[in-house]
Amino acid sequence: MRESQGSGEAAPAPCPEVAEYLDMLAAERGAGLNTLSAYRRDLEDYLDYLARSGTALRNVDAGTLRAFLIDLEARGLKASSAARRLSCVRGFHKFLYAEGGAESDPSVAVSGPRRGRVLPKVLSIAEVDRLLATAQAAAVADQAPGPACRARRMVCLLELLYATGLRVSELVALPRAAGASRERYLIVKGKGGRERLVPLTEAARVAMAAHLPAVPEESAWLFPADSDSGYLTRQAFARDLKALASAAGLHADRVSPHVLRHAFASHLLQNGADLRVVQELLGHADISTTQIYTHVLDERLKAMVRDLHPLMDG
Repeated sequence: MRESQGSGEAAPAPCPEVAEYLDMLAAERGAGLNTLSAYRRDLEDYLDYLARSGTALRNVDAGTLRAFLIDLEARGLKASSAARRLSCVRGFHKFLYAEGGAESDPSVAVSGPRRGRVLPKVLSIAEVDRLLATAQAAAVADQAPGPACRARRMVCLLELLYATGLRVSELVALPRAAGASRERYLIVKGKGGRERLVPLTEAARVAMAAHLPAVPEESAWLFPADSDSGYLTRQAFARDLKALASAAGLHADRVSPHVLRHAFASHLLQNGADLRVVQELLGHADISTTQIYTHVLDERLKAMVRDLHPLMDG
């Protein structure tokens, strides 16, 4: 049985081969403690299965691994979790073969479980409008200066996010100069230091102008806060956004900064934008990342055929 790791110390590996594999991951690939702990747990589970099925590690073949995947499914693991577990086991067997500890790699002939396509949560245009209208109503309500400033900040955050599709980490870290600029676009530095240009809507520019007077001139950030970074944290924005969603009559668990980023992309595609343009606006390095939105294109194509095909009149 597995020993508890509640002390925070790494439990001893269940067998020498696993210990050697984990040592290799740490030394050659720089795997951190969390990664090593996850790999150890996965391999302990795999070795438990081998023990239950009466199979020695040296006798594992492709059939054994397929039976292991069936066992994972029977235990209720999602396809994504089973695929991650198989990836760990593959690496382990590849290591054993490369180090001369096994005559072959049984995982080569085994394909992973098919993962269902996970579609992003998306708000409708009407729901985004309701969210914005609720935020704007709070911003013009008669209230104390502190709440009024926070309300205008929320309007600014929402208008910018829905206008640009920025990652939340990019949004909260915008410099104060972005709000003072008269340009109709922002230059954003995203993942990997890549810069991209994102256009601004007039509503976003108006919201920044309304929010800017509350930002101290000495502040380097558009959304300063008392935090280690000096600007609003992602967690604080997400918390305030869920409170706003509830006030707008939306389920809070359906609304997050990332969901609004998805809404930005999906609504652009619904209205005819090219997938490559959306890729550029989102800052995706690879078009395959943007292709999670192809379901929107599929629906648009179906609608075009339904509305424009001469034989669809009836």
